[in-house]
Amino acid sequence: MRTHARDGPGTSRKSFARRRTSRLPLRTERSYARSMTLPRSSSPDAPLPTETVLKAIASIMAGILLLDMMAVFIRMLSDTYPATQLSVLRNLFGLIPSVLVLLSLRDWHARGRPLRVRQWPIIIIRGLSVTMAQLFFYLALARLEFATASTLAFAGPLFVTVLSVPVLGERVGPWRWAAVLIGFAGVILVMRPGSDAFTLAALLPVGAAAGYAISSVLVRRIDTDVPTPLVNLYSTFVAMLGAGALLTIMESPVAFQSTEDVALIAAMGISGGTGVLFLIMAYRLVQPSIVAPFEYSGILISFVLGWIFFNEAPFGRLFPGALLIIGAGLLIVWRERRMAGVRPPLARGRKQ
Repeated sequence: MRTHARDGPGTSRKSFARRRTSRLPLRTERSYARSMTLPRSSSPDAPLPTETVLKAIASIMAGILLLDMMAVFIRMLSDTYPATQLSVLRNLFGLIPSVLVLLSLRDWHARGRPLRVRQWPIIIIRGLSVTMAQLFFYLALARLEFATASTLAFAGPLFVTVLSVPVLGERVGPWRWAAVLIGFAGVILVMRPGSDAFTLAALLPVGAAAGYAISSVLVRRIDTDVPTPLVNLYSTFVAMLGAGALLTIMESPVAFQSTEDVALIAAMGISGGTGVLFLIMAYRLVQPSIVAPFEYSGILISFVLGWIFFNEAPFGRLFPGALLIIGAGLLIVWRERRMAGVRPPLARGRKQ
């Protein structure tokens, strides 16, 4: 069992829980969904009805499809509108899921709907890290094959594992370090540095993954009595302001060029917001370890969508690197599930 040097024998479970929050995200917008979930049971091995599990799987698959469709719309719009402007609009729509989930929390209403957060600096840093992550990812969508950008962004869990050591003081065992090495080997295979196929743009989705990982790790430094949808609401608002500041500094906003563009922007926001809600539903229905592996179907979905909408099929570039990234992520999920049975329950708000 993992122990922490700062936890002496007199440390209560309550004080332990206040220092910890939930396991965090895999990539991009999906990080928001996991951060807003609440567990149905304190035991990771509690039996669940088959109907509930199937409903959770269907929900997460729908959410993944919608979020990948959001990325398709961003790619379509990126030739006309700057990434920072798209980020502002995406975060504006992204406030909606946080508000809906927050308003659905009976405990929050029972406590008088508190809006106070002590760790404002963390909230601000977290929001700004999301700003940069979105900027990198949206730029990657405009410069790389659709499936390549999406696949490299799945390096998020690897960065979360690495950052959990200096930021949270966690002890990472050999299994998870092995997963990190395998996953980064897969990233290198997809990027192919030194070859003619390599471009600096390939670093953008990896930078996005790092940015989302920072936001994921920092959320665990916030008091667990703060509703996690509220944390996400504030962080998303900061991310929107950050993107707006970048838009003002770096470039000028572009006026909507046509009603078709307005429809695409609306579709971007609606698909992203609805996708997050579906993922929230999935992670609330069952334990995260049950549905988290299905997130990697996003790599296949992004490949198919890239082929349908952009006539791209970078099969040779993605494999075998994509398989290593998927395997590393699944190894981390498996190890987290194993460790969940031997450590005190994590205080889940649930991730955001």
